[in-house]
Amino acid sequence: MSDSLQNPQVDGRGRGHLVYLAFVMLCFFAASSAPTPLYHVYQQAWGVSSALLTLIFAVYALSLLATLLMFGSLSDYLGRRPVIFLALLLEIVSLLLFMGASDVSWLIAARLLQGVATGIASSALGAAMLDTDQQQGPLINSITPMFGMALGALGTSALVAYAPLPLLLAYILLLSAFVAQVLYLGRVRETVTPQPGVLKTLSPRLYVPARARSTLLLVLPADIAAWALGGFFLSLAPSLLAAATGSTSVLNGGLAVAALTISGAISIMNLRLRPPRLALLVGCSFLAVGVSVLLLAVNLGWLWLFFFGTVVAGVGFGASFLGALRLLLPLAHAHERAGLMSTFLALSYLAFCVPALLAGLAVKGEGLVVTTNVYGTVVVGLALLALGGLLLRRAAWIKAV
Repeated sequence: MSDSLQNPQVDGRGRGHLVYLAFVMLCFFAASSAPTPLYHVYQQAWGVSSALLTLIFAVYALSLLATLLMFGSLSDYLGRRPVIFLALLLEIVSLLLFMGASDVSWLIAARLLQGVATGIASSALGAAMLDTDQQQGPLINSITPMFGMALGALGTSALVAYAPLPLLLAYILLLSAFVAQVLYLGRVRETVTPQPGVLKTLSPRLYVPARARSTLLLVLPADIAAWALGGFFLSLAPSLLAAATGSTSVLNGGLAVAALTISGAISIMNLRLRPPRLALLVGCSFLAVGVSVLLLAVNLGWLWLFFFGTVVAGVGFGASFLGALRLLLPLAHAHERAGLMSTFLALSYLAFCVPALLAGLAVKGEGLVVTTNVYGTVVVGLALLALGGLLLRRAAWIKAV
C-alpha cells in the first residue's frame, strides 16, 4: 500500500477517495430506506397487506445478513475495487426492478437483490475506508449508514409529496448517482493485493470467544431492542402514523425514519469518546423512555409526541449499538475479531427483520395499534432487562473493589 493511502492527511487524493467511499456508502443506505415512504403508496395502489410490507422489508434484511456472513471477506481476497464494482452493478439492477415494478413480486425481487448488493458493498466500503484513513474511517463507518437511511427516507417522502412521478423519481436520482460512481471508481486506487483462498471464506460461520460470552449475553437484550425498533420503523412507521394519528401526509413517514436515524447518529458522535458502559447505560435508558413515549403518542393520536418519542428512542438506538459494540469487541483477540463482529451483526440483523415480520403477521388479526403496543412493550422490557444487568454488574464490581 502506498504511503499516501496510509496517511491521507498529507495527500489530497487520499482525502478525495475517502469522500468518494463515504458518498457511495451513503447512497447504498439511502437506497435501502427509499422504498419505506412508498410502502403506504404501494399499499393503497395494489392493496398490499401489512404482512406483505414486512415481508418485503425482511427479504432485504435477511439477504443482507446472508451476504455479510458468506461474502464479508470477499474484498480481502479479490481487492476492494472489483467487489465495490460488483455491488454497484447489482444495486443498479435492483433500482431498475423497482422502477419497473407492477406488483409485489417485483418489489421482493428488487429488495432481495438490493440486500445482496448492500451486504457486499458495506463490508468492502468499510474496509476500504479503514485502509484509507485509520483515524476517521471508523467514525465515518458508524454514522454514514444512519445519515444515508435518513436521507433516503426523507428525500423520497419529499419527492412523493411535492414532485412528479412519485413511484419513479427517487429511483431515477439514485440510479444516476450509482452510474456516476461506477464511472468514477476507476480513479480510486486499490488498497489490497488480490490473494488466493477466497473459496474457503464462503461458508457462513458464527464464533464467540469464551471470554466474551457473558458480555454478549449482557448486551444482547439492548441490541435486540434497538434493532427491532429500527426494523419496525423501516417497515411499518408510515402505516402506523396514518392509523394512529389520521395523518395522510407521506412526508411524515420519511420524517419518522429520519428522526430515529439522525438522533442515533448524533448520539454516536457525542458518545464515541466516552466509556462504553456509559454509552450502553444511556442507550438502555433512552430506549425505554423513548419507546414508552411513542406508545403513549400512538394511543393518544398525538403526532408531535410521536416525533418527540422517536428522537428520544433514536438516541437510545445509536448509544446502545455503540456501547454494545465497544464493550464486546475488545474481549476478542485480533484473529477473533472478524468472527465476533460477524456474529454480532448476524444477531443484530435477525433482530432487525424477524420481529418486524412477526409484527406484520400479527397486524392482520390484532390491528396495527394493538400490535404496536405489544411490540413496544417487549422493546421496553428488553431495554430495562439490559439496564438492570448493567447496574447489577456495576454494583458487583464496586463491591469487589
